[in-house]
Amino acid sequence: MPTRRQFIRVIGIGGAVAALGAGGLSWAGSRGEMPASAIAPWQGPGNSLTDPRLRAAAVAMLAPSPHNIQPWMIRLVGDDSLTLHVDLSRLLPETDPPGRQILIGQGTFLELFRLAAASEGWRAELVLLPEGPFPDDRLDERPVAAVRMMRDESLRPDPLFAYHRNRRSNKEPFDTERPVSDVDLTSIAANADNGMRFVTTQDPAQRQTLRDLAEKALILEVETPRTMQESIDLMRIGPSEVAANPDGIDLLGPMIWWGSKLGMVSKEDIQTPGTQSYQVGIDMVKGQTQTAMAFGWLVTPDNSRLSQLTAGMTYLHLNLAATRAGVAMHPMSQLLQEYPEMTEMQQTLLAELDVAAPAHVQMLVRFGHGVNPGPSPRRQVRDIVRG
Repeated sequence: MPTRRQFIRVIGIGGAVAALGAGGLSWAGSRGEMPASAIAPWQGPGNSLTDPRLRAAAVAMLAPSPHNIQPWMIRLVGDDSLTLHVDLSRLLPETDPPGRQILIGQGTFLELFRLAAASEGWRAELVLLPEGPFPDDRLDERPVAAVRMMRDESLRPDPLFAYHRNRRSNKEPFDTERPVSDVDLTSIAANADNGMRFVTTQDPAQRQTLRDLAEKALILEVETPRTMQESIDLMRIGPSEVAANPDGIDLLGPMIWWGSKLGMVSKEDIQTPGTQSYQVGIDMVKGQTQTAMAFGWLVTPDNSRLSQLTAGMTYLHLNLAATRAGVAMHPMSQLLQEYPEMTEMQQTLLAELDVAAPAHVQMLVRFGHGVNPGPSPRRQVRDIVRG
């Protein structure tokens, strides 16, 4: 979806703001910033949280999730345990009907939880899918995992944990003059485990094929009304919306703020073909896909619910490893989405990657170097705790 930088350049609000004069530019430039409350969780759990379960969960809130939907819910059990559940009010029924991507997002949370607990001398003993796997076609109320915390002074922080506050899903265009080194790709791929393979390529011919496929998939999602509407519903335009709902797709910056005041940036325009805002989305697709300098894909032996969950745990390590290497990483999930219109394109992708059932591609990402974005909004840990 559009980034703040693309909106500033393409929508053309700059002229209206400039008409205010130097004083007006200064005033407008002070608007539209990320609310401090929306990124406060990135500063850490703080001293006010004393329960080690909540401290680890507060850090795990920084994990990536599809559309930044943050689909996590926890229930505290006794003095030392908890269960993790899917928040069934936070699903993506149009682009992720079976909940595969949502379950991957549960895995990223669990793994960051485990790393955070270990950094403070707590061993998080995980039992995955303790009441059995979810049905293939839906998620339900049963727990994703049961977690027990045990004190273990012998634990040492995983070296990758040091990078969790700098981890990003970088949606900006990448620098096409700056390749990603084979050394960096190898070091990132080495973090795949649990019987999974993480394959990378920067072969020019295959890279261009994947660029074009990813572009077509993104445009298909934008041009399919119900899948586009799903993204529209998760857009937070301007600081007030972001502060009220620190999740989803944030659209911020002074020009976004000013444009929304002028009625030049709205959810209606963004989803209406022929408007400038709609065209920004199409242009952004090309800016993302056609600047990919390398691709990587995570392959599991099968597409079981356990494999989906552990794929998320593995992906968290891959993302942290990319952060350590100084390489930007951005999931290109559209090609892997399981709605009918995407089926043919997905089959083309799997043939290109030479992956056949029962093996399954759980994640497809692009790599490169580019402007480092700031942190994305996060809810507070108290928002996911249920009685």
